[in-house]
Amino acid sequence: MRAVFLDRDGVINGAIIKEGRPYPPSSLATLEILPGVKDALDDLHKAGYLLIVITNQPDVARGITCRSVVDEIHEFMLANFPISQIKSCFHDDADQCGCRKPKAGAIVSVAREYNLNLNDCYMVGDRWRDIDAGILAGCKTIFIDYQYDEKQPTQTNFTVKSLLEASKIIIGENNE
Repeated sequence: MRAVFLDRDGVINGAIIKEGRPYPPSSLATLEILPGVKDALDDLHKAGYLLIVITNQPDVARGITCRSVVDEIHEFMLANFPISQIKSCFHDDADQCGCRKPKAGAIVSVAREYNLNLNDCYMVGDRWRDIDAGILAGCKTIFIDYQYDEKQPTQTNFTVKSLLEASKIIIGENNE
């Protein structure tokens, strides 16, 4: 079985940009699904990929948002897209947990659960943390480059402008 691991904010839904940096939506009402996402997810699912969202949500630990808000957004995504699972890390950097990207713990945990060969999987993200987690896990990586005013990945297999573009690369690579 093959999987595509996806970051949430900036990959599936639009991130809210403040001072050049991305932030998550504060409620389901402010959630904006990015153009082409439904088609990309449907195409990947039809091509036989398991779709797993791996997301850092530290605003819960920081007291900025409630876990119920995050859960509501995830319930919406699971109901409307062919996503098999959403794995969230609610910790902040200071917690030093293994599930918070750029560490690969969440990806590795899901890989064990589904008996995945991570060399056959992809990690798609819009921040260096996503790409580093994918590399540490042994996945191919696809960086969606929004030119945020923050650290950029030092390496990635592909750089694209959208999830739809990423899905075409993934499907194309595996049809060769």
